[in-house]
Amino acid sequence: MFASATSAVDNLRANTEYSGYSPGSPVIQWFWEVVQGLSKEDKARLLQFVTGTSKVPLEGFSSLQGISGAQKFQIHKAYGSADHLPSAHTCFNQLDLPEYPSKEHLQERLLLAIHEASEGFGFG
Repeated sequence: MFASATSAVDNLRANTEYSGYSPGSPVIQWFWEVVQGLSKEDKARLLQFVTGTSKVPLEGFSSLQGISGAQKFQIHKAYGSADHLPSAHTCFNQLDLPEYPSKEHLQERLLLAIHEASEGFGFG
């Protein structure tokens, strides 16, 4: 996904909308710190988890497409237990992110979510 990892993460961050959080919320700051530290493979898994594709749009994240045309990456506050995993709505490029108590907890739950999603349903 992120050929030039830092610039791609910065581009994604610049093209993100928030609901229930602000860009300065601790959980959002932790999220971007965690994303910046992910391996190339995990960054691709995250993008796949949220958007349905592991590829960066040719024109950058400002041209990210959703179900009905241009649709920015979105992070919505997920209300409920901090033990819940993040969830995604790929048609809307939307990540529902609980309000985790620490960066470490956010990282653990996010990695679990993107790895479980990349494994599929496990039939076989």
